[in-house]
Amino acid sequence: MEQQSLNRAGLKQCIIDGGLKATHQRIVIFEALEALHGHHPTAEDVFQLLKPANPSISLGTVYKTLDSFVEAALIRRVLSEEGGKRYDANTVSHSHIYCSNTKEIIDYEDAELEQLLQDFFSKRNVENFEIKSFAVQLTGNKVEPDKQISIKPVN
Repeated sequence: MEQQSLNRAGLKQCIIDGGLKATHQRIVIFEALEALHGHHPTAEDVFQLLKPANPSISLGTVYKTLDSFVEAALIRRVLSEEGGKRYDANTVSHSHIYCSNTKEIIDYEDAELEQLLQDFFSKRNVENFEIKSFAVQLTGNKVEPDKQISIKPVN
């Protein structure tokens, strides 16, 4: 479920629905993810945003909490090219475009690509394995670093 623009009560309920206790630390960490929505932050990014208003929170707590959110399927983990962990509050099935030179990660939603992947794997008869989800990550470099990456619709 995508948690975009939830208020504190909605975030608390999301955490509870994920099977976790809605502690103050979990709520503020989730709020920080909301504030950084679309940026695919690292745990350090979340920690830096939280630290001024929450001086008692530790970086270790942020890491553990983000990992517990991933395990509860409240958020997704996205890996960067160098293997770093980044986090995505958008849990709707989607892929990513990763720019190696700017380190940007951009969401890429494409129903046709998702259908192609589903069809591909359903024909492969993968045994003794239940596919829960899949995603593609395109890795490359911006041709013009000052311009945004854009995707033109197919006619």
